[in-house]
Amino acid sequence: MSVDTSPPASGSRVPWPEVHPGVREAVEKLLGAPVAEAVTQEGGFSPAAAVRLRAANGRRAFVKAVGPEPNAESVRIYRAEARVAAALPASVPAPRLLDAFELDGWVAMAFEDVEGRHPAMPWRRDELDLVLDAVERMSAALTPSPVDVPPIGEVMGPSFQGWRRLLGEDTTGLDPWALRHLPALAELESGWAEAAAGDTLAHCDLRADNVLISDGRVHVVDWPWASRAAAWYDRVAMLPSVGMQGGPPPHELLPDPDPDITKAVTALTGFFVRQSRQPAPPGLPTLRAFQRAQGVVALEWLRQRTGWS
Repeated sequence: MSVDTSPPASGSRVPWPEVHPGVREAVEKLLGAPVAEAVTQEGGFSPAAAVRLRAANGRRAFVKAVGPEPNAESVRIYRAEARVAAALPASVPAPRLLDAFELDGWVAMAFEDVEGRHPAMPWRRDELDLVLDAVERMSAALTPSPVDVPPIGEVMGPSFQGWRRLLGEDTTGLDPWALRHLPALAELESGWAEAAAGDTLAHCDLRADNVLISDGRVHVVDWPWASRAAAWYDRVAMLPSVGMQGGPPPHELLPDPDPDITKAVTALTGFFVRQSRQPAPPGLPTLRAFQRAQGVVALEWLRQRTGWS
């Protein structure tokens, strides 16, 4: 039996009693009774509360809440997620947003509580097939995008410049193949936004920790990076994490030689490789190791797709 040795997809969760008291009071008002049970959910990188709540009257909700410390960027991300979650149509396989609000610098969202679990790690092939099939059906159902979100080039553009930025940075320790081809990788990366453009509502951050399986159904959670993209984008962006977490390598799951996909893989790989070389953001101690492990898988995929020696 294979063992999952990949870095954990987890940040520093905030326990429910440490959430802003005004936020807790507002959530209890929404539920109609005091909270009787609060179970923190692991998975994901935000230094925030992610809690399944049961009120004294039996009502349940899954609540996410984040404050300006230790990472103010998380507040901006949660605001974006709240906007998208409120606009998602019922056809999207995502938990329904019950309420979202801001209070004293905190952003909170309450969702319907889904009785589900993340896929088993390392990936089991039956669950992987279930999730990939759900992603394909979701992409088809969300074309054209039913939600007014920016194009992927606008959402991910500031991040997907990894190879181009490395041209002007210290490259000590960079993979020899990547270092040898760095100018060509930077040039190929520069065309990724046009290559990945489309009119599909894409999640843009699909990984096992953003998926729940419940009674054979797949639920996709955490939509702050949602954008309009090519219908294939979510599958492409997910595959490095699949390979890193014990699943098949990306080239087996997506052998399509489309040069537009290669440009997107180039940008995604550059992002993982460069970001993994940066200091850890406040409150996200495991993020860089997770990105580094995805970068190893993505780099091998890119090497195969380009055919460069």
